[in-house]
Amino acid sequence: MSTKLRDHLLAALDVLPDIREFHVHVLVTAPAKDSSLYPYAIPRPRLYIQDILVLLSEQPNPDAPRVLVSAIEACLYHAPATDCAILYVSKVDSTGQGIAPPPTAALVRAFVRWYADPATRPVAAQHLWVQLFARAQRQYLFPNSADFAGKHPLSDARLCAWWRRVLGHVAADVRAAAGRVGMYYVLPGHNELEALQVTGGAPGADGAWLYGHPYSQTDIPLPCAPPEGTHNLGHYIPSFEDDPKNRFMDEIAYTDTPVSPRKRARTNTDSTVDKSKEEGKSKEREGEKEKERKKDTRPRGELARVRAEEFWERMSFRQECVAGAVTGFFALGVSAPAPRPSQDRPPPLAPQPGQVPRAMNQRVLASLRTGVEFSTPERARRATEVIEGTVRGLCEGLAAQLPAPPAPRAKAGTEQDALAPPLPRTPPRRNAGLPAVDDVSPNPFDEPEATLETYKAFIYGSVTVSNLPLPPKAAAASAAADGASGVAAEDKPKVNVLTVRKKKKKPDA
Repeated sequence: MSTKLRDHLLAALDVLPDIREFHVHVLVTAPAKDSSLYPYAIPRPRLYIQDILVLLSEQPNPDAPRVLVSAIEACLYHAPATDCAILYVSKVDSTGQGIAPPPTAALVRAFVRWYADPATRPVAAQHLWVQLFARAQRQYLFPNSADFAGKHPLSDARLCAWWRRVLGHVAADVRAAAGRVGMYYVLPGHNELEALQVTGGAPGADGAWLYGHPYSQTDIPLPCAPPEGTHNLGHYIPSFEDDPKNRFMDEIAYTDTPVSPRKRARTNTDSTVDKSKEEGKSKEREGEKEKERKKDTRPRGELARVRAEEFWERMSFRQECVAGAVTGFFALGVSAPAPRPSQDRPPPLAPQPGQVPRAMNQRVLASLRTGVEFSTPERARRATEVIEGTVRGLCEGLAAQLPAPPAPRAKAGTEQDALAPPLPRTPPRRNAGLPAVDDVSPNPFDEPEATLETYKAFIYGSVTVSNLPLPPKAAAASAAADGASGVAAEDKPKVNVLTVRKKKKKPDA
């Protein structure tokens, strides 16, 4: 079995039907300290984060130009104290410009399986949680790809069904090698029977999926469990980027928070009092108050009173979940049968072969989101050249010669888009009131350097697929079952036309 994510993805793509060539770029950053995932946990856990970006392009034949067809953006959090890790799949997108059947489902399934399988898991953690928030949008990572006629975004219900099916396949793949597997999902505003109708399941047909949250179970440890005998909701609910749970947690944390009244300063008319001594005493009092605040282990607001069940019940009334679209929260937990031996556990901040600096990942994402577009095949081919050239150029040390990503431009035809209802988006959270982050000590390890050897050995790879094509009907059905943000055509509803027979009038006698 390959020990590289790139080779694992290429092996999964090699079994797809038809004749074509896939090119994959995998960017995994070196670990960095992170304290923002559980901002209300007391004490905050020590976590390490890695950013992951996967780009997949396709060629119908060696003489044809490449075109990007799929992309994955994710984050991996590692909590050594609890021997846990979290894989958060932030975005999955496609351009709709590849050959049917599209490779998005196979790519995502192989990507998640690589981290879930204890045999290939690259982080030294016995337990791993895969979490994601499913919300249908026309495009995620490929600008203007929704304008391409060949891209058919999934509806909200079909997107939740797609993720349920893909994660179910991953659980089936790793169940034999894993010690325990748990699968949970919640569609806010829907009960279990309604959720089964939305996702296309049947009662009792798939007993592995549990409708609800994973924060009450004890089979698979949680990454940030609270101290024994205490309850703090901030230890259960993580704060991912662009997640509607963040603002709700802020409201719970800053509700019913006691505020001490401001004391009026004492007026002293005695001119003989030494003002410098008074200022020194005032600073001492402020220092004592700061020490008391740090020693205060009480959860903020209502975090100690709100349970996980109540949290998810109230989430059904949030703006992001009642905007008329179906949204879903999915969690997949996988535990290895036994922990990894201590001698096989490298330091959590030590860079591993093939990893790149975070600045490189951010540079490529900025170029993808602001410097190119995918509205037509010609622009998509040009965009593919720019993005893939940027990745190689950064590995060759050409960062100074590469053009900086331009500022976002207003897209033509916005008046037409304004007629459509706005897409549900998560409003920005209130950063002003978040607890202060403790000073993070510097990383004792240097940032890895992306070289041309790294590019050839870990980042870039290709595979030529030469299999029998699917029959036309099977290819259409496969295309309708693939895609996260949109490579699947909507099933056209069957329309029954009823004819009305006119009642004959009786002839006059």
